[in-house]
Amino acid sequence: MQIKPLLEAKAELTHGNVSKCPIVLSTRIRLARNLAGYSFPGWASMDQRKEILAGCFESVGDVTSLKRGLSFDIGELTDLEKKILFERHLISRELISGKEGAGVIIGKDQSCVVMVNEEDHLRIQVLRSGFHFNRVWRAIDRIDSAIEEKLPYAYSPQLGYLTACPTNLGTGMRASAMMHLPGLVISNQMEKVIRAVNQLGIAVRGLFGEGSDASGSIFQISNQMTLGESERQIIKRLSGVLESVIEQENNARERLFEKQAVKLRDKIARAYGILRTSHLISSSEAMNLLSLIRFGLDRTIFDEEHRDLLDRLMIECQPGHIQYSAKHLAESEERDVLRAAYLRREFEKIPEPDFDNPRRKRTSKD
Repeated sequence: MQIKPLLEAKAELTHGNVSKCPIVLSTRIRLARNLAGYSFPGWASMDQRKEILAGCFESVGDVTSLKRGLSFDIGELTDLEKKILFERHLISRELISGKEGAGVIIGKDQSCVVMVNEEDHLRIQVLRSGFHFNRVWRAIDRIDSAIEEKLPYAYSPQLGYLTACPTNLGTGMRASAMMHLPGLVISNQMEKVIRAVNQLGIAVRGLFGEGSDASGSIFQISNQMTLGESERQIIKRLSGVLESVIEQENNARERLFEKQAVKLRDKIARAYGILRTSHLISSSEAMNLLSLIRFGLDRTIFDEEHRDLLDRLMIECQPGHIQYSAKHLAESEERDVLRAAYLRREFEKIPEPDFDNPRRKRTSKD
C-alpha cells in the first residue's frame, strides 16, 4: 500500500500535540490557485493536466513545509487508499472522482496538503488541531508565497485570484472550523443556529463537507464569500461567528445538565457500555457514541488524558480505516463486526465514567 508510511506516521489530527478546546476540533484554511497560461483543469487537455501535475510535484514538493512529504498520483492509488485519505480530510470527493492527471502532495505530519488538478490547478490546505486561525493563516501564507515564487499564478488586478468557480474569486480562500456541537444537537437548536449563520454568509456542512451528514454532532463551519474582503477580514468575521456558536453550545450544555442531568448521564453511561461490549457497530452509530463519550470528557466525567484517543477513534472507526486495520476489503456487516472489536480493545484503556468525582473542567479557551 503506497500510503502506508503516511498512516504509520504521527499526524496532526490523530496525534495532535497542541492543546485542544472542547468544541473546536480543528481549524483549516484552503486556498484555490490556478497557473497562468493553462486552461482550468475541467477544460485542460490530458497532456496539459499531466504537464501541470509533473510541474507541481517538482516545484511544490520542494517547498520547505512539504519537503519530507509524500506525493501521490490519484490514478495510481487503490479505491481503499483514496477512501482513507478522504476520511482523514486530506483529499476531496472531487479529486477522487476527477480525470486522469490529478494528484496530491501531503506533508509529513499531514497538516499541509496540496491537491493538484482538482477543480483548480492547486488547492493548498493547512490544518491544525484546536482553534488557531491566525497560526494557520501565517503558515499557509508562507507556503502560498513560496509556491508563487516557483509557479506563476493566474491573477487579475480587478478580480484577484482567478478560479474555476466564480464563488472562489478574489482571495480564493475558504476558512473553516470542525466543531463538536452535541449540546445544540441534543437540545434541538442546531437548525436555528444554521439559519442564523447562513444569513451572515457562513456555511454549515456535515463531517465530510457538502452533502454529508453531521455524524457525531460534528459540523464544518466556513465562509462563503471570497470576493470583496481580505483574508484577514474573512478570518476575523468567521472567528466572531464561531465564538458566538461556542457560547451558544456552552449555554446549551449548561442548560441540559441543569434540567436533564440524569438523562444525560444515562446516555453517556450507555454509550460507554455499548462501546466496551458491543459486537456490531456501524460507523454512524460509532460516531454518535464517541460523541457522547467526548461530551462526557468535556464535563470531566472521563479523564482529560483520553482526549487524543477519542479524537483518533473518530477517524479510525471510518470504513476505510477499519478495512486497512483488518488488512482486507470487507462488506458492510463484516466492517461493523471489525469496528466493534476494535472499539472494545481501545476502550479497555478508558476507565468507567466517574459522575461523582469530576476532574478539572476545561474551558473553550484551554
